[in-house]
Amino acid sequence: MTLSTNDVRELTEFRRELHQYPELSGNEVETAQRIVDALTPLSPNRVVTELGGHGVAAVFDSGVAGPTVLFRAELDALPIQEISDNPWVSKVPGHGHLCGHDGHMTMLLALGRMLAERPTAVGRVVLMFQPSEEDGRGARAVVADKKFEDLRPDYAFAIHVEPGRPFGFVSTRVGLMNCASQGLAISFVGKTAHAACPQEGVSPAMCIAQLIPALNTLSLADELNDQFRLVTVTHVQMGEPTFGIAPGEARLLVTLRTATDEALHALDEAARNLSRDLAEQAGLSLCFDVCDAFAATVNDAEATDMAVKAMNALGISCDDSGLPMRASEDFGVFGWDARAAILCLGPGERYAGLHNPDYDFPDALIPVGASIFERITRDLLGTRG
Repeated sequence: MTLSTNDVRELTEFRRELHQYPELSGNEVETAQRIVDALTPLSPNRVVTELGGHGVAAVFDSGVAGPTVLFRAELDALPIQEISDNPWVSKVPGHGHLCGHDGHMTMLLALGRMLAERPTAVGRVVLMFQPSEEDGRGARAVVADKKFEDLRPDYAFAIHVEPGRPFGFVSTRVGLMNCASQGLAISFVGKTAHAACPQEGVSPAMCIAQLIPALNTLSLADELNDQFRLVTVTHVQMGEPTFGIAPGEARLLVTLRTATDEALHALDEAARNLSRDLAEQAGLSLCFDVCDAFAATVNDAEATDMAVKAMNALGISCDDSGLPMRASEDFGVFGWDARAAILCLGPGERYAGLHNPDYDFPDALIPVGASIFERITRDLLGTRG
């Protein structure tokens, strides 16, 4: 089935409406309600709300035993001021749908229209609108939610728009797609003193000066393989911006990145041990906070093969160019208990980059992504009648 001209027009209008009202991770209340309102005319068998926060899942159930196939999109936007002359520019200062999530949601709604028109012969389809992708909290919260127990899929698929690829071209592969990563915040506490008598205090200055190069030695970033390690110091704050005070506190933010979840755990321990040793030598106390934790996204061989066969049948070109990627993605969690694959869909080689203030999802990709999802669905679950 293909979307009608009217479908495409209405979906484009909806995508642009979403674009005007972006909400940050954990705050996607109105976005979730818009999704529920858009799903209602499609008469899914069930709509589950407040999944892992503000997540929404629509279930299209054939009533005949068969696999459960989940397709995921993301609800959240970014804390970036959009720069655009489009009439549908963000109406929320400092917030913008600058990662394509508005388009991803719309592709799922397009699939919902197709399923409403032509139900599957067997099994179930779950349209999963996930919260809090940008900070890595959402997928873990969804799969941990008791309401997800009855929705657990046998297969899971997602599409993410990825600039740098020709329009409509897909990159995917078996194995690693996106690195595991986490933010580690390290806080040091000593004793503040007058700048004229620094010996009366306990300053974190030398500890920070030694820790930064020590953390950098943990990196092995030449090639993205199982040995890959990347440590990136992203922010340092120490004391007060004045000349009369010797600092007594400091905070360092560092991003840790690896090819596997196990390696990330080991890198985290190594970074903490370095910090503890230097803090002890300096007479400082310290504490750690983990933020933006992402599991590695690893494509299953069977699910990837299904997606590639679907794209071949549609005449959509695909290969593994540009993969795997150092950037992280929250979809990997869905692959812990399901055969899962994510696809990187090109908007054009010279298209604006993700997370850029001038980025906007290209609406012409809506039917492309929806057609891939629908073909995977039909290949797995057939069509009633």
